[in-house]
Amino acid sequence: MSQRILVINPNSTQAVTDGIHRALEPLRLPGGPEFECVTLREGPPGIQSQRDVDGVIGPMTKLIAERAIDHGGDCSAFVIACYSDPGLFSAREVTKKPVLGISECGVLTALTLGQRFGVIAILAQSIPRHLRYLGAMGVTDRLAAELPVGLQVTELADAGRTKQKMIDTGRRLVEEHGAHVIVMGCAGMAQYRAPLQDALGVPVVEPTQAAAGMALARVRLANA
Repeated sequence: MSQRILVINPNSTQAVTDGIHRALEPLRLPGGPEFECVTLREGPPGIQSQRDVDGVIGPMTKLIAERAIDHGGDCSAFVIACYSDPGLFSAREVTKKPVLGISECGVLTALTLGQRFGVIAILAQSIPRHLRYLGAMGVTDRLAAELPVGLQVTELADAGRTKQKMIDTGRRLVEEHGAHVIVMGCAGMAQYRAPLQDALGVPVVEPTQAAAGMALARVRLANA
């Protein structure tokens, strides 16, 4: 039986996929499952609007259907590596195998680490979309706040600038809004988890790691 988990970056920025690949290194275990990280070439440079979210659902669910082991493919689980969880529920209709979204998994992980969680978003216009999702999940009473760093997805590769903005925003969430744990609200932030946690002194959840860890457990236990 296949032991491959497909991690899909729904935007077309390869640097984001490369960062996701590096972030998953601690989860690569002898004997698998193998994590394969791919870039959705049909996607925009960044998922930054509802229109961007809606636009990637078709090609992404097509990819999942093609790669799912229950349709003759080679993958036993899937991770949608975008904090908007685009196409999550549509994807769950095209395969019986686990499909995990990083926003859902990141938030659920945060709830096990502290009473109130804060989210660092990329842009202010992303926040209403995220709040709709948190409302649908029924967890808004545990949300301290969500604040933006004010950077485009493609700007997150500027390490010095991004790290400082994330630290400053994280400190506001902790000191002004009472967050006990921080969720990084974009897959492109993956490389900054450790320095952010060191600077803030509270747990920081990198949501792709959270989703990949859940996928890993699901695949391993399915074959136990």
